[in-house]
Amino acid sequence: MSDLRDTAMTSKAWPFEEARRVLKRYEKAPPEKGHVLFETGYGPSGLPHIGTFGEVLRTTMIRRAFEVISDIPTRLICFSDDLDGMRKVPGNVPNQEMLAEHLQMPLTSVPDPFGEFPSFGDHNNAMLRRFLDTFGFDYEFYSATDFYKSGQFDEVLLRAAERYDDVMKVMLKSLREERQQTYSIFLPIHPETGRVLYVPMKHVDAKNGTITFDDEDGREWTLPVTGGNVKLQWKPDFGARWAALGVDFEMYGKDHSTNTPIYDGICRILGARAPEHFTYELFLDDKGQKISKSSGNGISIDEWLTYASTESLSYFMYLKPKTAKRLYFDVIPKAVDEYHQQLRAYADQDEKARLANPVYHIHGHNVPASDMVVSFAMLLNLASVAGAEDKDALWGFIRRYAPEASPEGNPQLDQAAGYAVRYYNDFVKPTKVFRAPDEKERVALADLAQRLRDWQGGLDAEALQSEVFAVGKAHGFDPLRDWFKAIYEVLLGASQGPRFGGFIALYGVDETVALIDEALSGALSDA
Repeated sequence: MSDLRDTAMTSKAWPFEEARRVLKRYEKAPPEKGHVLFETGYGPSGLPHIGTFGEVLRTTMIRRAFEVISDIPTRLICFSDDLDGMRKVPGNVPNQEMLAEHLQMPLTSVPDPFGEFPSFGDHNNAMLRRFLDTFGFDYEFYSATDFYKSGQFDEVLLRAAERYDDVMKVMLKSLREERQQTYSIFLPIHPETGRVLYVPMKHVDAKNGTITFDDEDGREWTLPVTGGNVKLQWKPDFGARWAALGVDFEMYGKDHSTNTPIYDGICRILGARAPEHFTYELFLDDKGQKISKSSGNGISIDEWLTYASTESLSYFMYLKPKTAKRLYFDVIPKAVDEYHQQLRAYADQDEKARLANPVYHIHGHNVPASDMVVSFAMLLNLASVAGAEDKDALWGFIRRYAPEASPEGNPQLDQAAGYAVRYYNDFVKPTKVFRAPDEKERVALADLAQRLRDWQGGLDAEALQSEVFAVGKAHGFDPLRDWFKAIYEVLLGASQGPRFGGFIALYGVDETVALIDEALSGALSDA
């Protein structure tokens, strides 16, 4: 373990770089609380989405890396801001009129529109926990409602009342003048209506720990800041939560980054050390726009898992978290194949290379072997030419190509074959456009077909690839990629495709000859 730790202390993999920053906090003395605390936050106004997965996954990767380089115990808290008032009715839930009657109520006081849980907040919390449990995350769940009402937050809330002017000074600098006139860090919860009120404070009594304000009808109220009578606005809540829990690390999206000095400043004013942060870039949809859970652009967790494994999504999340990335359906095949390439590489890597391999951060010390003897991209092309409606159709070709493979012995491949058929039918088939070859391409394809008729080299993918190359060179294609582009567009109805020698080996030499003949007769482009 000491050798592994030494290697990890110099690894350039970003989870280790972040873990070393967290460890540096305690280079002089271990934490008084006895552990290092990682946290992720969740706004339960809607269902969990792909960003939630990415945040918990990446934090888990850093936590795991920390556990390699340190013996200090760790915890991960997933914190749900379920005391927030419901600002608008989500468009994707039933009983819209009922929900509209409960606007500004804390989410845990809004009836569950699905009728399954005590409140809408409880429903969304249950969805979050089920979501996290599905992926096997090791975490503790915290509810803001419980946190405020149980008294766990009281000490920090009383300190916020004592240092009200200092906290307000931090906040007011970030607000427009008009907003400054009515702003308060405290949001009272109305004793009669139960609504979260956005009203100015008439008086904050630090000694007694109370606030005095007028409600929307002009009636004056005085409430204790403790016991769940009052909640904090979301920016002060961020810093106050860090102070109350002793958070050591929290990551968030780039859209929060301008607020970091506010969160940190409030945490310090309330008597605690600000945590380490990690700001990740946001995901973009197919048009390059920021993905938003309210607009529903981009791709959801469920949609990704319809076409590929959890591990491929974890791999995508690992890559370059500080770079904005398109997160759309067309990234899935590449993510699947690159994940399996890394699995295959891992087996022969030394310790340093292994710690830099994404699969180590996905699986920890239990990295599985890949059984994908056929790539996902190749499965898609096979599904295309075979017109496959189910994975059994693909297995006929796979068994001939790799006689030792089977659904039972190659479960990853079997699963991928099912995904490939689904992906092909939903995304590839509707966009396939075959074209007729020009005269130069027609002559070259006829030559390739004849060479394959005479082929005696069996299903050797590399030898077949060399033969395809030779045909392209013989017919003067320069650059050679124009020859392969022609093959894909004429035979597969796409502008790019697999290594064609590997495709021939998988699909079959005779079958490829028949496919070329079909294209040359005009049957494909006329269909």
